[in-house]
Amino acid sequence: MEGAADLDDEPRFRIAGQRPFHARKVVDRQLLNLPMALLLGRRKPIAAVLAQCSDETQGLKRSMGVWGLTALGVGAIIGTGIFVLTGKAAATSAGPGIVVSFVIAGIVSTLAALCYAELASSVPVSGSAYTYVYATLGEFVAWIVGWGLILEYALGAATVAIGWSGYLSDFLSATFGLVIPKSLSTNPFEGGIINLPAALIILIITALLIRGTQESDAVNKTIVAIKLCVVLFFIAIGLGHINPANWHPFAPFGFSGIIKGAGLVFFAYIGFDAVSTSAEEVRNPARDLPRGILASLAICTVLYIIVSAVLTGIVPYTQLNVPSPVSFSLIHIGLAWAGAIVALGAIAGLTTVLLVLLFGQSRVFYAMSRDGLLPPIFSKVHPVFRTPYVSSLLIGVVCASVAAIGKLDVVADLVNIGTLAAFALVSLGVVVLRQRDPDLKRGFRVPGSPVVPILSAVAAIALIFNGLPAQTIEAYFIWLAIGLVVYFGYSRRRSLLR
Repeated sequence: MEGAADLDDEPRFRIAGQRPFHARKVVDRQLLNLPMALLLGRRKPIAAVLAQCSDETQGLKRSMGVWGLTALGVGAIIGTGIFVLTGKAAATSAGPGIVVSFVIAGIVSTLAALCYAELASSVPVSGSAYTYVYATLGEFVAWIVGWGLILEYALGAATVAIGWSGYLSDFLSATFGLVIPKSLSTNPFEGGIINLPAALIILIITALLIRGTQESDAVNKTIVAIKLCVVLFFIAIGLGHINPANWHPFAPFGFSGIIKGAGLVFFAYIGFDAVSTSAEEVRNPARDLPRGILASLAICTVLYIIVSAVLTGIVPYTQLNVPSPVSFSLIHIGLAWAGAIVALGAIAGLTTVLLVLLFGQSRVFYAMSRDGLLPPIFSKVHPVFRTPYVSSLLIGVVCASVAAIGKLDVVADLVNIGTLAAFALVSLGVVVLRQRDPDLKRGFRVPGSPVVPILSAVAAIALIFNGLPAQTIEAYFIWLAIGLVVYFGYSRRRSLLR
């Protein structure tokens, strides 16, 4: 172990009211008490985690409150899942039992949300699940989580952008008779040249995020309000056209089909975890983060259950395997004008999903770069806007390029497995942190711990192996293998905790 002279040359951390300390001293002392087999999982001290964001002059700008966080969560959650995947899950897996699938996925998400709320109020730092796991289960597991979040946010954003482009084309064609040339709206693999609308929307949102969290927060609140009105509009119109006969048989594929449906529509709940990536930009994170996470999830769960019931009541589930099931259902019963309004709402919904996915990705990169696990350029903060502009710009350009020329099939299952794995590890992190740091100040506590966090982890793992296809699990492990090469080839040797 290095001597004191070596440590004197390294930066110290300082927490208000405490003596300065060396992070490596704390880590070395902790490692002496760990078995050699766990050496890969060197853990970041909570004090060091909090110290990284304590400098108000160099850190991110704190401008968000509980309503902004709730809107951020709703903006991410209501989108691709409800507007696209509901129909596919009903037609291929659950039938009208999709309502129960949403309930199951909502329960799993709620259990995880409680764990996120405790950790977000205890460790209010950018990075979401990555940061929480780093402080509880160690660096190696944190890298796995962070690598999975890259898959979730980046590839998910490109896919949503392609869906956004399709909804825009349909809306312009149905409403104004305008047709975007196929060469400018389709990728080269499907007969076009470039999907220009998909690329442009990503670049526009990227510019908005670089400009500042406060500005993007205001835009997000406006679009979320429009989207909620459209969802409520669909419910109000659809209730009068329900045919109860369409709900029979309720579970045509059996209970296993309902579970598979839950595994697919779980994508619809992804987004509340992105709320916690904004921790360093919240005015009162200990109070507002738990409220924002739980409020956004509660609102969306209620809406999902009602929308799925109305949807399968309007149209037989066998006819819902279409890209735009919600607007399709209204057109199917002769309400084309209402379908056009819903299509416009879908465009708004997917826009906010893109905003939150790109926001969350840049903040995860920011946190991993600040820890030395990614190149330092990703943690560079703009001197005026105080946003990680280089990270946002690079991510935006890459996602726009993939959306413009890539032929992407539905990646919902891949995104789901990465998120469920993160949920399981975050839930276990609550149990570990309660044991390691029992006196840590917590703005929110998971009720019934450790039973509830353990139940959350078990539920997430069960949904992976019972609700997702084997090919998805295999693909996820291939992605993890690539991540391990990056970790041992670059990140581990450059980690600040090395």
